[in-house]
Amino acid sequence: MKIGTDIIEIRRIEKLIDRYGIKFKERYLSPKEIAMARKIETLAGLWAAKEAIAKALGCGIGAELSFLDIIIAKNHKGAPFFTLTHEAQQVHQLHNTSLSISHDGGFAIAVVALSHKPYTQESYR
Repeated sequence: MKIGTDIIEIRRIEKLIDRYGIKFKERYLSPKEIAMARKIETLAGLWAAKEAIAKALGCGIGAELSFLDIIIAKNHKGAPFFTLTHEAQQVHQLHNTSLSISHDGGFAIAVVALSHKPYTQESYR
């Protein structure tokens, strides 16, 4: 089991959106995520979530994992969850995941727990 967490000041995201507009959102969010995020608090929460996921995976955002490799959605009860693109899933082999996002007092925070698929002899081929 691995965990990751991230916290961000909501005002920081607001300043970036004021400066770069939709281009900033497109840098780290898919079109579906942009449509889902109608409030600045949600945008900050999505940023924190993607950073927390990268930390839990132990690779950060970079060559091994991009912001757009992480897809965040909500279930029928409104709880967030995430998946990885097919390419990223091939690299990271996730088995079980959990994501929590919250915001209050000018900050957004995300916590992630995940486990990898058990290794089999097929994994080494």
